[in-house]
Amino acid sequence: MSDVKEIEVSAKDLPLHCPTPEVALWSSHPRVFLDVAETGHVACPYCGTKYKLKAGEIVGHHH
Repeated sequence: MSDVKEIEVSAKDLPLHCPTPEVALWSSHPRVFLDVAETGHVACPYCGTKYKLKAGEIVGHHH
């Protein structure tokens, strides 16, 4: 059984970082920002959580 989570995100969730605020503090790792906009999906290098951009989401450029 896999403990890897898959989370669907929207443009309003960007810039995306892991862990997200919903993660319990005791189980967190250093915050890492993830680029989901380029391919529509990304996995956290620390915990393996997979993030997927919701279908039809329009992503603008963040400065």
